[in-house]
Amino acid sequence: MARLVAITACPTGIAHTFMAAEALRRAAQAAGHTLRAETQGSVGAQDALTPAEIASADAVILAVDVNVDESRFAGKRIVRGSTGEAIRNAAGLVSQAVGAGAATAGTTTLAANTGAVSTGAVSPATPSTPATGAGGSLSIVGITACPTGIAHTFMAAEGIENGAKALGHRAKVETQGSVGAGNQLSAQDIAGADLVIIAADTNVDLARFGGKRVYQTGTKPAISGGQALVQRALAEATVYGSGAGAAGGGGGGGGDFVAQASAAKAAKNAGVPSFYKHLMTGVSHMLPFVVAGGLLIALAFAFGGINPAPGTFGAALSQIGGGTGAFGLFIPVLAGYIAYSIADRPGLAPGMIGGLLAATGGSGFLGGMIAGFLAGYVTRTLNRGIRLPRTLEGLKPTLLLPLLGTAITGLLMVYVVGRPVAAALTAATNWLRGLGDTSAGVLGSVIGAMMAFDMGGPINKAAYTFSTGLLGSEVYGPIAAAMAAGMTPPLALFLATLVFKNRFTRDEHEAGKAAGVLGISFITEGAIPFAARDPLRVIPSLMVGSAVAGAISMAAGVQLRAPHGGIFVLFIPNAVTNLGMYIVAILAGTVVSTVLLGILKKPVTEAVLPGVTNAQTVANPADD
Repeated sequence: MARLVAITACPTGIAHTFMAAEALRRAAQAAGHTLRAETQGSVGAQDALTPAEIASADAVILAVDVNVDESRFAGKRIVRGSTGEAIRNAAGLVSQAVGAGAATAGTTTLAANTGAVSTGAVSPATPSTPATGAGGSLSIVGITACPTGIAHTFMAAEGIENGAKALGHRAKVETQGSVGAGNQLSAQDIAGADLVIIAADTNVDLARFGGKRVYQTGTKPAISGGQALVQRALAEATVYGSGAGAAGGGGGGGGDFVAQASAAKAAKNAGVPSFYKHLMTGVSHMLPFVVAGGLLIALAFAFGGINPAPGTFGAALSQIGGGTGAFGLFIPVLAGYIAYSIADRPGLAPGMIGGLLAATGGSGFLGGMIAGFLAGYVTRTLNRGIRLPRTLEGLKPTLLLPLLGTAITGLLMVYVVGRPVAAALTAATNWLRGLGDTSAGVLGSVIGAMMAFDMGGPINKAAYTFSTGLLGSEVYGPIAAAMAAGMTPPLALFLATLVFKNRFTRDEHEAGKAAGVLGISFITEGAIPFAARDPLRVIPSLMVGSAVAGAISMAAGVQLRAPHGGIFVLFIPNAVTNLGMYIVAILAGTVVSTVLLGILKKPVTEAVLPGVTNAQTVANPADD
C-alpha cells in the first residue's frame, strides 16, 4: 500500500478542484492506497497537507490548472496533470504515482534543497529520434486551446487522445486557455515526439516545437473526428522552424529562433485584435460586482420588502448592492477592463470613465461595452503614435495617455455614442418587457440552448453576459431563464446516472454525485467531464432540456433579481417571482435531458484497467 498526497487547484477553487480531489481519493482507495488531498483556489487552501504527511508520502500528485508552490515537496516524486485529467482518469494518475522505476513522462523529482527538477529529459535542442513501438506506434503531443480553456479545450484534447489510441499511437495533450495550462508537456515529451498537433482557437506559442513536424487546426476538427484529424496530421504536418537556428544552441532553447518566434507572435497578436478576448476580460472583472450587487438586493427584499423604508437594514443592503454601490460600478468596471485588455494599464482610466458616462447617460451595458472598446483602441493608437524624447517618455503613461484618452473617449460618448445607444437600449428594454408568452418562450429557449452548448465556453458566456447586462435596465426575466438552463445540465447527468446506470461507467456514477451538487449551485461546468467523453450524445441532450427550462421560465414570466446562487437563492423571499413555475421549469428541463440521455447514450462495456484493483473500471481502457 502506497501513501500518496495530492494538490488540486483550478482558478476558482470550486468545481474542478473538488471534483479532482474526490476522484483521486476514490481511485487511490480502489487501488488499495491512501491519499490525502489539499484543495487550492481563489478561496485559499483547504485540508492543508502537514510537513509530516509530506515527509511520509511515497509520491505527490499535482492535478492543477494554475501554478502552485512545489518547494515543500523537495526530494519527492511528483506526477503532474490537470484537474480535467484527474477527473477523467484519476486511476491512471494514481497508477503512475505508485509505479516503480525511473520517472516517466509527466513525472519529475524535485532535488532536495535546490528546487531543481530532475527528469532525465533531453534538451529541446537535441535532435529527436522517432519513437516507435510495437506495430509502428508513434509518440504524438498536442496542444488544445479555446478562449476560456474549458469545454472545447478538454473535448478537443479527448478527441486527439482517443483518435491517436484508435490508430495505435501514444498521445499526450496539453490544455491551454485563460485559466492557464494543464497536463503540461515536458521537454522530454517534446523531444521524443514524432508529431505535434495544435488544435486551438487562440494563438499558441510554437517556439518550443522548433524542428518538429507540426500540424495546426481549430478545436472543432478534433472534437468531431479525432481519428481523422490524426491521420490528416500525419500526412500533412510540416517541419516548424526548419533552417538555421531551428534547433538552437545548447540548453538555451533555440537562441535567436525563440526570440524571433516570440516577436512574430506578439506582432500577430497586435495586428489581429480579438473582440471576444477583450470582452471576456471585461466581463470576468464585472461579474463579481453583478453577483454581489444582485444578491445584496435580493437580501434587501427579504429584510425590507420590494421598497424598504429609509433607514432600515433592508434599505442599507439595497444601497450597498444597488445603483450607488455594486450595481453602480459594474458598467465602469466592464468598460475599464475591456480597455485594459486592449491598451494595457493606460487604457484603464479612459475606459472606466467612459463606462461611467454610459451608466449615467442612459446607454447602460451596451454603451459601456462601446466605451471600453473606444477607450482601448484610442489609447493604444495614442500610445503608438506619440513619440517623445527618452527623457520625457515618463509623461506618456502618467499624463498624456490618461488625459487625451479620457478626453477623446468622453467626448465621443457625450456627443456621438451616448444618445443613439441610450435610445436603442430603451427600445430593446421596452420590447423585452412587452414580450408575450409565446415570443418570451422562444427567447428563453434560445438562451437555454446557448447555456448548455459549451458549458462555460464562449456561447454560454454570451448568453449569460446578455442576461446579466439587462439587470441594470431592471429586466429580470432573461437571467432567470439563464440560471434555470445552467442548472439543468449537471442535474440531468446526476439523475441519469441514477436512472440509466448501464449508460455510464463507475467513475461517471461517482462524478454524477458531484454534478448534482454543482447543478443546484448553478455551476454548469459539472457536466463537462460527461460532455468531453461523449459530446455527440450528451451535448444535444443537454441543450434540449436547457431550452425547455429557459422557455418555461420566460413564458411563465419568472423574474430573478439575483444573477447567481442556484437553488439557495430560491429561499430568499421576493428574490424570485412565480417561484412555483420556476421550480417546474428546472425540473422539466432536467427530466427532458435525462430521458434523452437514456435514449441516445448506449450501454457501456467496462473493462478493468491493468494494475487496478477493486473493480475500478473505465468505459475505454485505452483512455489516457
